[in-house]
Amino acid sequence: MIRAVALWDAVWVFLVFLHGPAAAGKLTTARALSARLGFPVFHNHLVVDLLTTIFPFGSPPFVRLREDFWLSVFESAAEDARSLIFTFAPEATVATGFSERARTAVVTRSGTVHFVRLRVSEGEQDRRIGNADRREFHKLVDPNTLQRLRQAGGDFEQPPTDLTVDTDTSPPQQTAQTIIDHFRLEPEPTITRYPT
Repeated sequence: MIRAVALWDAVWVFLVFLHGPAAAGKLTTARALSARLGFPVFHNHLVVDLLTTIFPFGSPPFVRLREDFWLSVFESAAEDARSLIFTFAPEATVATGFSERARTAVVTRSGTVHFVRLRVSEGEQDRRIGNADRREFHKLVDPNTLQRLRQAGGDFEQPPTDLTVDTDTSPPQQTAQTIIDHFRLEPEPTITRYPT
């Protein structure tokens, strides 16, 4: 297993950082990757949905705590030699420099970050936006809101990109395999959520 290979007494772990717009297939791809690799999926909505029960989206405490949670999980996972798959939708409330802080959190703990951009065309995004599975989390499902966001434009920082996959033409299983092959990732043991 790659994460257990010692190089100069360092244990390598991976953060697969999937990013892209709404309905690009981030969570679906993450789950396909997880099924093949055993890496846990750290879906960004896990933190967003928790915090919005207490603080409005975009409020100062929400923005601060969301990043604190994200980075703390990256750091703790790397210290525990646990690779992760993270899903992320760039948007205006994310503080500038987050991607580099995420990279630092992992790299300083003997890990590496692979930034993967998932692309989707507007037509395919329109088709997917109302899918029932998007309601599992509090994801964007309203086509009018999507249209307003497009018209407003996206003047916010984009993460780096080590690999780009067009999810219009690459289904989730194929996308997962492309990522695995590109970065030469190997399976790891899955965690037991509730050990006896």
